[in-house]
Amino acid sequence: MVVFAILIARTAPDLIPARIRIPSYAVWEVVVFVLNVLAFILVGLQLKPILQRLHGTELITYTVVAAAVCASVILVRIVWVMGYVAIARWGTRESAPPNPLRPSFRIGAVIAWCGMRGIVTLAAALALPDGGPGRFPYRDLILFTAFCVVLVTLVVQGMTVSPLMRLLRIHDDGSVEREVRLARAETARAALAAVQDTENKAESVPLLRRKYETRLRRAETGTSEADFTDLHRKAQAAERRTLSDLRTDGVIGDDAFHRVEEELDWAELNTEGMAREN
Repeated sequence: MVVFAILIARTAPDLIPARIRIPSYAVWEVVVFVLNVLAFILVGLQLKPILQRLHGTELITYTVVAAAVCASVILVRIVWVMGYVAIARWGTRESAPPNPLRPSFRIGAVIAWCGMRGIVTLAAALALPDGGPGRFPYRDLILFTAFCVVLVTLVVQGMTVSPLMRLLRIHDDGSVEREVRLARAETARAALAAVQDTENKAESVPLLRRKYETRLRRAETGTSEADFTDLHRKAQAAERRTLSDLRTDGVIGDDAFHRVEEELDWAELNTEGMAREN
């Protein structure tokens, strides 16, 4: 299921239209939140009777097994990540000039420590059969261990990532901003090429060309137009007030109001996108 979701996430942006994708962000945020809460509630409901059935040495055994699994989960990730960093650095040791993508042990340490587990671990444990002849062997132990792994990694590792980054003096290197600027420039260049190749003689074509030329220049130079964005927002606020007044005064009906309102919503989303560029 996880692999399927990853594959879908790679292809969905090319298939889903923007009018569906935009509201889907809010929907999925709520769905993910509810699923996470539900998973922890289900584990809590099943963990209580498990603890009530444990007595004496059995409880100690469960605790020792859970601690061993937690330590193994953390140590295996550290060995795996730091081993990869060591091999990658060894493979690029003779590169000249130094490879900017060469991983550092400081970054590797943070990545190795960011091994928090969550809903996937809990879902895997909850999926094991319970009750009847099909009861999975040691299901209680697996569920107890899964909960301990999630709890330890989220609390111990999750709450110490920020202090670890400060200790290692790791700061934002601006790589995301550089990639965003590159993506904006390339997409604007592709759009400009598509517009210039057209034989359409409509009056709006030169305006569209200037729009993408301006976007390309802004992406290449890294400049912003905050004043233009603020003025655009002010104009949109005036449009909304006028639209509401027209409906209030009975000049237009609800159907016309909602159609124009949707157009203004899309225009406002476009303005918000421009504001993020700034």
